[in-house]
Amino acid sequence: MRTRIIAFFASIPIIAFAVVGGYYGRAAAGEEEQTYRHLRVFEDVVSLISNNYVELVDLDDVLEGALRGLAEGLDSDSAYLSPSDARRIESGQQLPEGRVGLDVTRRYYLQVIAARDGSPAAEAGIAPGDYVRAIDGEPTRLLSVIEGERRLHGEPGTTVTLSLIRGSTQEPYDIALVRERLAPTAVSGRLLEQADGVGYLRIPTFDDGVAEAIAEEIAALEADGASHVVIDVRNAAEGAYEAAVQAAGLFVADGTLAIREEHGATSTPLESTTGEDAIGLPVTLLTNFGSSGPAEVFVSALVERERATSIGQRTAGRTSLQRLVALPDGAGLWLSWARYLTAAGESIHPFGLAPGIGVAVQLPELGEPLPEEDAVLERAIEEIEGLVAEAA
Repeated sequence: MRTRIIAFFASIPIIAFAVVGGYYGRAAAGEEEQTYRHLRVFEDVVSLISNNYVELVDLDDVLEGALRGLAEGLDSDSAYLSPSDARRIESGQQLPEGRVGLDVTRRYYLQVIAARDGSPAAEAGIAPGDYVRAIDGEPTRLLSVIEGERRLHGEPGTTVTLSLIRGSTQEPYDIALVRERLAPTAVSGRLLEQADGVGYLRIPTFDDGVAEAIAEEIAALEADGASHVVIDVRNAAEGAYEAAVQAAGLFVADGTLAIREEHGATSTPLESTTGEDAIGLPVTLLTNFGSSGPAEVFVSALVERERATSIGQRTAGRTSLQRLVALPDGAGLWLSWARYLTAAGESIHPFGLAPGIGVAVQLPELGEPLPEEDAVLERAIEEIEGLVAEAA
């Protein structure tokens, strides 16, 4: 009996291993079969196109189009790259210094995320959400973000012509922009004339050193009598995620600010350790579609930790990091391999952050100047004044 009992318990791990192994084996086989099924369908489609399309097709073009669609179907920033673009990125070759100041994403055509403060694009009145239908006459429907950015760059003093669409416009509006060496942008602050005790802080980009600049400007505003601060991150689409996390930590004493998730579901919470030195002023954030990338991490950290209210429009939803994966033929895949989540683990990419208080902004037709009044800032002032009145 004792021998039987020992044999029984010794066999349990073997049986469990066989059962679990069999289950995972069937699951893996099922996944492999599913993959091969899709590949067989793809092969059938290529064959049907080759044998039935009205004119003779170049299969290389068909397959390249399929590869583009495969990559771009993942998200707006992933792309299939030509060998020349892949070589440029792999070698670290810099684009020409001349820029028009546009950040773009891809939504069928290239779409404007933001126009950098003081840039030719901003001076021309190009706004977040505008579509770039063509660059120098070449349609952008088949251009990746990487290809679009390359065409927007050039030698300073050269001209690039953009065909733009806004809203329900039927005919594109052509505008010629002269590329420039863009001057660095800086954090700036001032007291608002239209509201007592309210400071205004503009963060145009989240470059290195932005946290120190914010701390200095906030200290100056407090010294001038500010008891509330409006932080404007509209059209802030450039910078580094590390700088945005540091900036958010200025306002949050402790706890999670954001989560970085990498390929393979590896998650890293990003914590604040500011402690008693955290800025205590109440904060109102101004956002729009141009609030992208690092700006979205900054906004989500302050809103989730109840350190700020956001007012304006939904943000862009672009908080992923890309890297190059080289292909044997010299082409490449530009793939998102990591992304930033909110402190609660919610995805920002690709849906963006909805404002706590939404404000509709009506843009004029392309070619007409943007309105001088700032409806979002005015709404923020109304909200702050209401809070002050309630407190009194």
